[in-house]
Amino acid sequence: MITHLPADVQAGLDAARKAALMKSQRLRVVADEVSYRVLRTWPGGFSIAAADAPPQRGLVELYDGPRHLAHCLIFASGEEAGEILFDFKQRSDVSGEQPLDFVRAPDAPVALITKGG
Repeated sequence: MITHLPADVQAGLDAARKAALMKSQRLRVVADEVSYRVLRTWPGGFSIAAADAPPQRGLVELYDGPRHLAHCLIFASGEEAGEILFDFKQRSDVSGEQPLDFVRAPDAPVALITKGG
């Protein structure tokens, strides 16, 4: 059994893995109106290709295709295998609805129709 691959074979495998990740992943982050494709995610963060050189910290918006998922405060936590790793300092999911400052009854009417209207 081979436990060590030649350097050119390993580089080819790494390039193929990154190409497959880029094609399959729709997640992206937007910082200062610049979009960066997300390579990997985990519960506490995500990674971006090091060649893209995104900001090292700050506020970003997380998207899945055109759908806005979250507002995130991030910081770079390291670099490995050509990827910059980012951790969430804070992540606020976007619900798509306006927040309420009262409890809405489950059987409340959706709209009110008045006479003569």
